[in-house]
Parts: sequence; structure tokens; C-alpha cells
Amino acid sequence: MAFWNKNVPNSSSSSKCFPILGLLSLILLHPTTTTTTTSFANAIRVVAIQKPTYDDIPSFREAPAFRNGNLCSSRNVDKIQIVMPVDANYIRGTMAAVLSILQHSTCPENTSFHFLSIHLEPEIISLINSTFPYLSYKIYHFHPNRVRGKISKSIRQALDQPLNYARIYLSDILPEGVHRVIYLDSDIIVVDDIAKLWGVDLGDKVLAAPEYCHANFTNYFTDTFWSDMNLAKTFEGRRPCYFNTGVMVMDLDEWRKGGYAQKVEEWMLIQKQRRIYQLGSLPPILLVFAGNIKAVDHRWNQHGLGGDNLEGKCRGLHPGPISLLHWSGRGKPWLRLDARKPCTIDYLWAPYDLYRSSRIALEE
Repeated sequence: MAFWNKNVPNSSSSSKCFPILGLLSLILLHPTTTTTTTSFANAIRVVAIQKPTYDDIPSFREAPAFRNGNLCSSRNVDKIQIVMPVDANYIRGTMAAVLSILQHSTCPENTSFHFLSIHLEPEIISLINSTFPYLSYKIYHFHPNRVRGKISKSIRQALDQPLNYARIYLSDILPEGVHRVIYLDSDIIVVDDIAKLWGVDLGDKVLAAPEYCHANFTNYFTDTFWSDMNLAKTFEGRRPCYFNTGVMVMDLDEWRKGGYAQKVEEWMLIQKQRRIYQLGSLPPILLVFAGNIKAVDHRWNQHGLGGDNLEGKCRGLHPGPISLLHWSGRGKPWLRLDARKPCTIDYLWAPYDLYRSSRIALEE
């Protein structure tokens, strides 16, 4: 079976909104059409060295082949370039995120994925190949030495992992032929056509993301920062607002030209000396870009669904239409569902979960 995304209700119109009360029923409906599942010519494949052992890593069902609608063109089209981290701990979230993106895309074959990994485990590569046999993707190694000695301990250990900092170095990791990307965390679900986010006009900005100017921006930095006049002057001439770095449109050409990786690193080194913030990779990016990004509609990052960074308590949806749900925070939907202690919001993630237990895989 192949899912023809031109028939998915929420990818047919760029102006359509998603009522909150109807969201669950919307994402559970997936019209299907039978077709031959042959791979498209420009798919980028990575050959696995060995098959995964089900005792060590999870197993996933094979996703259907997603094909372009009749209005799509596969020739002379700039691919939508999506970057996501991938590792053993978050692979289940990554698989669900990819499925949601393809399922709601009008032209899924015009989307390419770039996965960032520290270990390049052949098992992970094999999982991607077997779960999405027709996916156009490349996988890149991010060496932890790049941030060795630059990461400061934060309020949650998961925020201190080197892979969280890979987004800072995309202009170095990805080929120079990749000019623009959408960066997405692994704990997201897209329920709209990703092409709408890709089409945002950056103007003269390097980044685009939803801004949250009602948030108390001062809370993201310590008293040490605000009490130092030289440091506090960082935001002079800007109206700094919080934005979540798990969903960003990035102009990599401008990032390279401006040397922004080095600018973020400079703040990371100050953090090591002065302790000017409590979180991980977010604050140094805010220090460089807050108040100087292209604001995107809030529908593209319903963040905080994982609760706070310490306890991960349940949270509800924000008011307004929804295009992307983001389980930022401590609580992840797959962990809460497995523990049989899900939040209500986790049931919106569940339909995209391709996971199957090792027991079922062996029985098959």
C-alpha cells in the first residue's frame, strides 16, 4: 500500500487551519491507494555493514512508500532539506517524525533528509533503510571532540550530550551545496505540509523560528550575566525574545559567511568561566540571535509538550492552529506510553509510532 499525500486533508491548502478539537481525528485518517512501490531514481542510500540484533536496538515496521501528487515535479526542483539528529536513545522519535513529515507532504519525494550521528552505528543505518526503503537521505558523523571542553553542565543531563550541539556546526558538517535547511529535533510530529515552513522568506535574516516574546527572557540567564554591564549590553539595540532551537529554518550560506559557529562557541567558553546560563545549547544561540530572526507563526512549534526539564509533568496544547507538535522538555511520549503513564497529548504522537517489540519481530 502507498499513501498518496495529495489526498491527506491537511496538506491540500496552504491556508487551512487545524482546529485543536479535531486534530486527533485528523491525524488518524490516512486515505490510501494501491500502487507499485518502486524506488525513485535520486534516492540516496547507505549500505549497512551488518544487520541489527534485536536484543540491542528496537525494531520498526516498514513504512509505506510515499509518492508525489499529480501537481508535483521531480525535475529541476530544489529539494526540501531537513536535518535531524539520530542516536539509539531517540531513534524511535526520529522514525515517527520522518513518517509524519512524509505522510503530510504534498510532494514527499521532493524531500531529502540529513541525519547527524555521533557513532554511525551500522544498526541505525540498517534500521533507516529497512523502515524507509525509499527515503532520500544521507547520514553524517559529528565527532564529540568538536565540543570537548566547551560543554557546561546544565540542569538536565540529556541537555549536555554533544549531539545537541551539532546544530551549531551544520554549515561545516553539510556540503557547501546545501544552502538552506530545516533543522528539527527528534521529539516532534509534523501535521502539515513541511513545504509551507520551507517556503518562509528569510529576508536578510540567518534564522527563522517561532518567537515567544511573552516569555520571561531574563530567566534564561543567571544573575551573573545580568549583573555584569558588559555582558548585559549584548542585547542593546535588539528586542530579544525566546525561540526554541528545535525547529529552525537556517540559511547555511549566511551562517558560513558570518562565522556564526565561532560566535556561539565564544559564548560557550564564557559560560565555562562565568556560569551565565543553566540550560544546554539553547542560551548561547539566543545570545547571538535573539531579537534578530525571522518570526514564524507559532503553529510551527507547539513546544513544551514534554513538560519542564526537571519533572516532565503533563501539559496541554497552546491555543491556536497547529502544524507541528514538539515534546521538548523531560517527558518523551514513547517513554510515557511504554510506562503506561501517558499524558493525553501523547496519544497524538502514538499513530506515527512504527515501533514493534523484539518479541513480535522474532515471532514474525
